[in-house]
Amino acid sequence: MGVPIECTDLRKTYDGKVEAVRGLSLRIEAGECFGLLGPNGAGKTTTIEILEGLLAPTSGSVRIFGHDWSDNPRQLREWIGISLQETRLSEKLSVRETIDLFASFYDQPRLAEEVLDDLQLTEKAESWVGKLSGGQKQRLAVATALVGNPRILFLDEPTTGLDPQSRRQLWEIIRTFQKKGGTVLLTTHYMDEAERLCDRLAIVDHGEIIAEGTPADLINRLGGHHVVEFQVTDDASGNSNGERAGEQNAWSALPGVESVRNEDRAICLNVREPHLTIPALLDAVNRQGHQLEHLSTRQASLEDVFVQLTGRHLRED
Repeated sequence: MGVPIECTDLRKTYDGKVEAVRGLSLRIEAGECFGLLGPNGAGKTTTIEILEGLLAPTSGSVRIFGHDWSDNPRQLREWIGISLQETRLSEKLSVRETIDLFASFYDQPRLAEEVLDDLQLTEKAESWVGKLSGGQKQRLAVATALVGNPRILFLDEPTTGLDPQSRRQLWEIIRTFQKKGGTVLLTTHYMDEAERLCDRLAIVDHGEIIAEGTPADLINRLGGHHVVEFQVTDDASGNSNGERAGEQNAWSALPGVESVRNEDRAICLNVREPHLTIPALLDAVNRQGHQLEHLSTRQASLEDVFVQLTGRHLRED
């Protein structure tokens, strides 16, 4: 049937001057969970709305299983399911009535009982939507996207505001959909979620893809598999954080250091061999007359990649 999602040189300009998307190209293969990450205002939502057929691009092409949205939009909508970050459902309908309503929109929907069981909502089938917990409402929103028996699932920040148990329940639902051959396009503000769920991902900033690959590939490109984070103070003044130009050069020159960045009051070193870097770091701190306030080491993560590329944390406005 062709590639599930493919777009080429996608552009969207508002009022002839505001470029929300600037030449973005993607190819998402069958059975993949593909993550689209980026700061607020990066162009993620605009891109997804174009892919979903909700918004027309200024230029560029979008193909869903080889079809353009102008070919047969009704058929394309049969193939996709959409779950928004916040879905407003009628609070006076029961869970079962809500599923039945959405099932009626499709030619070949799944059985309501089957979807309720998959989403662990069977016990709540006769409950009003307004009486559900936050996690149950979010599972119901995903259920309305799955009842049409889609081949592609668009999930826009599906676990925002959920407790850890509800998040993991949704993760399992996504994995089950993939195991059955489904394709997922996911946006999230949780880097651990992207790292666990996504086979590949793209980081978008200012309407352009600035990095793309598997989570492991992107972390490897950072230039170090570990992060050493520390804070120092001057013995006399008590208010240095090791950010002076000469000190920055000293941190960069430590053995095994690939890159250095400042974060709040801490210095973060991306390193490949922390067992060589840390002893040399302690010696350098003593030579410069500092006191070590804090020192920790951890595995490099997607969050480190994101900050390195955009200068911001994913959850920052």
